[in-house]
Amino acid sequence: MTWFELENAAEVPSPNLLIFADRVRQNLARMCQIAGDPARLRPHVKTHKLAPIVKMSLELGIARFKCATLAEAEMLGQAGAPDVLFAYQPVGPNVERLLRLSAAYPSTRFSCLIDDEEAALALSGAFSAAKQLLPVWLDVDVGMGRTGVADADEAQALYALLAELPGLFVRGLHAYDGQVQAREASERTAQADAAFSKLDALTGDLKRSGFPVEERVIGSSPSFPLHAMRHGVELSPGTTVLWDQKNASHYPDMEFLPAALLLTRVISKPTETRLCLDLGHKAVGAEMPQPRVHFLGLNQVVVHAHSEEHLVIESPLAAEIGIGATLYAVPWHICPTVALYDHAVVVHGSRATESWPVTRGRSLSGEKF
Repeated sequence: MTWFELENAAEVPSPNLLIFADRVRQNLARMCQIAGDPARLRPHVKTHKLAPIVKMSLELGIARFKCATLAEAEMLGQAGAPDVLFAYQPVGPNVERLLRLSAAYPSTRFSCLIDDEEAALALSGAFSAAKQLLPVWLDVDVGMGRTGVADADEAQALYALLAELPGLFVRGLHAYDGQVQAREASERTAQADAAFSKLDALTGDLKRSGFPVEERVIGSSPSFPLHAMRHGVELSPGTTVLWDQKNASHYPDMEFLPAALLLTRVISKPTETRLCLDLGHKAVGAEMPQPRVHFLGLNQVVVHAHSEEHLVIESPLAAEIGIGATLYAVPWHICPTVALYDHAVVVHGSRATESWPVTRGRSLSGEKF
């Protein structure tokens, strides 16, 4: 049998998400190796949303984490994570929700991003009224153009405000460089250097103005090894834990292993060369162009059609595959794929042995909305 084939595949319903626990451990160890010290890592849990993987990370000495939703932040608190960055600027009800979360899990140090004065004032008012101190990070736009302050003067002014507001404690600077995606290593290095130079220049300006910059967080999965060579930064890869076909195709030099697969079955054979699988939009991240999966052990695949519950593919090997046959596929983008599943089926060795709940919702414990 190949590494991905399950001895007890007949027991696993399809479509389903498989997590290969041994490969997750190898990827976490590889992350620690690249970082040089697990204390430098702040992995983003939006990729896997799984408390058992958080606990694996803690066992390796990774104590800092990043998340995209408050539900993920709560999962991290429940898993015993000491330091959690909510990589979002809280607005609306999320201000009070973050306050409640901080009170409910006092052993976890929650923090968040800020790039706006009004948002900062709202957080300051809520946390100072509750006599709590919220650590915050100034979010810096280093080229992606999604969130963060791009102008250096505006960034300094907001940092100065954060340092003075009651109820807040400014920990440092945060930057996400999702625009760093070049496949060629030297070009990717140049992109990462350009992004970091903006963060570094702001750091120098703030220090010359008398403001301490205790910590800096920067990076995405593609830029992770490049920033790992710098001193004085925390690293926040995410996809590296599970890996996916996009990253494996674009960045083979990073040497991570696919640790999450989709198990699917043939439910119909419209023609001799065509297979219809139970792997529709609701079973695999569908925001990317085709192909959205890479089939293991099945070559010359061309996508014919993709709809909510069906994936129709063409292959000259289809004639050898019968109704009910099990196929295994690596998602092109693993993060939105995991978010489609309530539970992940966990593989130890070559057997599916248990399931882990996926934190795919957005509500906190006890909330009605």
